[in-house]
Amino acid sequence: MSIALKQVFNKDKTFRPKRKFEPGTQRFELHKRAQASLNSGVDLKAAVQLPSGEDQNDWVAVHVVDFFNRINLIYGTICEFCTEQTCPVMSGGPKYEYRWQDDLKYKKPTALPAPQYMNLLMDWIEVQINNEDIFPTCVGVPFPRNFLQICKKILCRLFRVFVHVYIHHFDRVIVMGAEAHVNTCYKHFYYFVTEMNLIDRKELEPLKAFLCH
Repeated sequence: MSIALKQVFNKDKTFRPKRKFEPGTQRFELHKRAQASLNSGVDLKAAVQLPSGEDQNDWVAVHVVDFFNRINLIYGTICEFCTEQTCPVMSGGPKYEYRWQDDLKYKKPTALPAPQYMNLLMDWIEVQINNEDIFPTCVGVPFPRNFLQICKKILCRLFRVFVHVYIHHFDRVIVMGAEAHVNTCYKHFYYFVTEMNLIDRKELEPLKAFLCH
């Protein structure tokens, strides 16, 4: 890792504190196992497969929280260059525009500047992953029946952060020497959501050209 990259990723540029797993819990052990697989240099396609005997919801929960933390950090490194002036609409090039809807303040899909969209998105996800009724941390407490549907929506929206960063701010990522890190994070995300069928293939179209097969 370059010195510049270490400086970038050692700074706590996330918008909010990381959600962590409690030591001693099953999810903490799964998180450690997932991280060990990645750090050992194992093939990413193999690393995302559900370990034998493990619960799918636990495996998905661990990855959703981890991707939230990582993508938060990636956007944090370029957010000073993503302003209402440079990015007046949350988009991925001229072909893709993402509108915000949360059924609270924004009851209809609404066009917003990218930084405003990002802040609303991160707040929206954070509320859910810190909600014990959705992401229970106590052993024996079941996940809600619609857990995977909630995770699909979270991951679909996190994917849009990758789209925006790659298409509008990748020059900054390159200047920082962070492209290898971002590429690996995206490939990990892509292999996970496709392995677990969590994002419709059509949604992944904007970054088709960025994947190295």
